[in-house]
Amino acid sequence: MKMLLLLAAAICLASCSDPSISGVEVYKAYDRPTALPKQPSQVRVKVSTARQRVYVMEGSTPLLIMPVSVGTPATPTPHGNFRILRKVARHRSDEHGYAYSGQKTDRCFTNEIPSGWSFKGTPMPYWCEFKSGHAFHTGWIKHTPCTNGSIRMHENLAPKFFQLVKVGTPVEIATTQPEDSEYANIPLPPDAGPLPDYDPFYYIGDAYFTDHKSPSYD
Repeated sequence: MKMLLLLAAAICLASCSDPSISGVEVYKAYDRPTALPKQPSQVRVKVSTARQRVYVMEGSTPLLIMPVSVGTPATPTPHGNFRILRKVARHRSDEHGYAYSGQKTDRCFTNEIPSGWSFKGTPMPYWCEFKSGHAFHTGWIKHTPCTNGSIRMHENLAPKFFQLVKVGTPVEIATTQPEDSEYANIPLPPDAGPLPDYDPFYYIGDAYFTDHKSPSYD
């Protein structure tokens, strides 16, 4: 009996300390309340890079407050005033992705594709470009800056953001925003850094574009 109890305790300890067992499920369940605008032309987006927060506002009313991942100090997210230039729900990178041949895969840049291998660009669902080469898009959310300058959104929030903004929607990106003091302290998903990534063949297929909750709005 003592051995059984020790074994059960060891299994419990392993499951509690291993983020891959429950962390992914908790991460994938994350969501934030979202409201549709009464006047879509009045929607604007404000980004606080210091807090890694996005505030989608209609006037002074927040429609969506969400955590994001922004660029590192070496590859910072550009600051300034922009507008949404282009929206592509099923965007793939034309710079990097996955080369594959049979059961072999290799994450690489487009100029490194092995001869004779097929290639699919990295999927970046719900791409909302605000500057050439920079966009809001679905990606793993970490609690510290980690991107090459684009702004990653959680998979359940990206389709909501995509719905709220239009081509031409203003985007203001700064180190801080006035909204930080009132709205920044929101629940966060688990840090994606320690979580296991998906299998490369998952990204080669199309499942990543639709693997999210069905968007709901208040």
